[in-house]
Amino acid sequence: MTTEKKKSAFMKPVNVSKELADIVGPGPMPRTEVTKKVWDYIKLHQLQDQTNKRMIKPDEKLGKVLGGSEPIDMFKMTGKISNHLK
Repeated sequence: MTTEKKKSAFMKPVNVSKELADIVGPGPMPRTEVTKKVWDYIKLHQLQDQTNKRMIKPDEKLGKVLGGSEPIDMFKMTGKISNHLK
């Protein structure tokens, strides 16, 4: 008898919206990969506030995903990104 490891829901490939695909590339891809690529984008474009690293300052592309150009707490950011996963 073999025991198969059940894949985590986070590893299941999901489709991404056009706006999110502009940042992370075309899907489908696991949620973990989406999160990694969003953080790579944030770091590459220096969108993290230097004094309060929990705050993300969206540029134009990221603003389309997060709903505007206002700084957003990184924990609230994940909820906004979820709206772009299908």
